Amino acid sequence: MSSLFSKTVTLRKDIKISDEEFSKLRDFIYAQTGIYIGDNRKYLLENRLVNRLRDLNLKTFGEYYYFLRYDPSRREELNRLFDVITTNETSFFRNPPQLKVFQDIILKEIVETKRKQNDKSIHIWSAGCSTGEEPYTLSIILHEVLKSEIDLWKIKITANDLSSSVLKAAKRGIYSPYSLRTTPPKILQRYFKQIGNDKYQIIPKVAKLVDFVQLNLNDRFQIKRIPKSQVVFCRNVIIYFSDEVKKNVISSFYDNLVTGGYLFLGHSESLHNISRSFKPIHHPGSIVYKKE
Repeated sequence: MSSLFSKTVTLRKDIKISDEEFSKLRDFIYAQTGIYIGDNRKYLLENRLVNRLRDLNLKTFGEYYYFLRYDPSRREELNRLFDVITTNETSFFRNPPQLKVFQDIILKEIVETKRKQNDKSIHIWSAGCSTGEEPYTLSIILHEVLKSEIDLWKIKITANDLSSSVLKAAKRGIYSPYSLRTTPPKILQRYFKQIGNDKYQIIPKVAKLVDFVQLNLNDRFQIKRIPKSQVVFCRNVIIYFSDEVKKNVISSFYDNLVTGGYLFLGHSESLHNISRSFKPIHHPGSIVYKKE
């Protein structure tokens, strides 16, 4: 998902956000998304939203707050708000030690178990998928592990994000060399088609395993529509949530996972003081959380 406030926007000096306006907008954003914006981020919220005021021809942040609450077109503006308050810093094959654990240990265990059960179906959830690098990476790993046998399997990767614009980019599947900076050269050759001098497009057989869906992780009703998963990836997402929302989201992941399923968090994230429902399993360079 989107990391919060990692880009800056040129500030219009004639519009400032008051403490009361900041408080109202922060509470509104929190209620909608679970993302908590601290007092020290006030000027960044102002920076991010000032262009929305200009586009809507509004004079104050108070007017923008009332627009979000009551205007007939507020639902469309909510999507724009989500786009503005979140940005996306990611790449293919991010955190290689963690992905190695997924490929060499977790996925192989799942495949072996499924074969014994005569059930060739796998569902993986990429929660907070940003512009698609993570779910496409998982699809590539599945192709690497199953090889030509993959056509005999029913595999789906559900990838979601709060931002509609990043999902649109993810569906296009076209990336710059920067997004591919941690991608092994042989993978780049095998699973991407070069477009022009500096763009690469994911090939169709990788893309077809991924289903992109706009979803708010703070909405338990939406989450219940996600199919039961063997693995959930939610990396570098929950750090932006309040403790209460973190607990709710992790609880939703637990409910979504099948017994024996696994949860992957970002390398700087932990379930310490959030949930005791999962069993932490330590691997070199990675901790994986198992639902027993």
